[in-house]
Amino acid sequence: MAKTTDDPREQEFAAAVRNMFSGIAGRYDLLNHVLSLNIDKRWRRRLKKQIEVILASPQARVLDVACGTGDVAIELGRGTEATIIGTDFCRPMLDIAKRKSGGDIDFIEGDAMALGFADAHFDGVTIAFGLRNVANKNTALKEFFRVLRPGGILAILEFSKPRVPGLAALFDLYFTKILPRIGGMVSGSRSAYEYLPDSVGKFPDQEGLAEMIREVGFEQVSYTDLSGGIAAIHIGTKPSAL
Repeated sequence: MAKTTDDPREQEFAAAVRNMFSGIAGRYDLLNHVLSLNIDKRWRRRLKKQIEVILASPQARVLDVACGTGDVAIELGRGTEATIIGTDFCRPMLDIAKRKSGGDIDFIEGDAMALGFADAHFDGVTIAFGLRNVANKNTALKEFFRVLRPGGILAILEFSKPRVPGLAALFDLYFTKILPRIGGMVSGSRSAYEYLPDSVGKFPDQEGLAEMIREVGFEQVSYTDLSGGIAAIHIGTKPSAL
């Protein structure tokens, strides 16, 4: 297991993110669906499709990192006998995930930068809209690589950079002006929904993230744009022979 960060700046960032999500946990699902016009549900189904070959095996183990209130983990577990585990460092989010899953999925408190699992333990690792919120993204990617078995698949669903002409400006207007206002009114924390567009703006574009994934050792790295590039799914495979 990787050592938890000693960098004071990373510790401060992680604490701020944890506190922010703890404060909006109760309204998180409602706002996700309302603010995305339910497109987020379609995106999660697309993520599941990317690792269907793994989920088809009853012996498979899949880890959903930064699982939040459990939507991805629950979707991954639907219709499969594979073992699904969700992990997140925000306890209030995990409490909601446990209630939603009805006890069918194990949800474990943990940090994406120091996963409490053995090397080569999982056949698949997923993370949806969580990598942006990790203090050190490269450290997290190395952890994903470590806990995957050779031949295992990493699938990342994250906001990205729109490619359709005119969509980028419209997306920016919605994210920076409209979303924080609605999110703030419903959740009581406008700062949390001002953080969202700021974190998206600082996150690498499609090619930038693909390169980060390659640099930690993944092969067959590719990505698929969703909704004109508003979001993207990145896939990487851990080499079979190391």
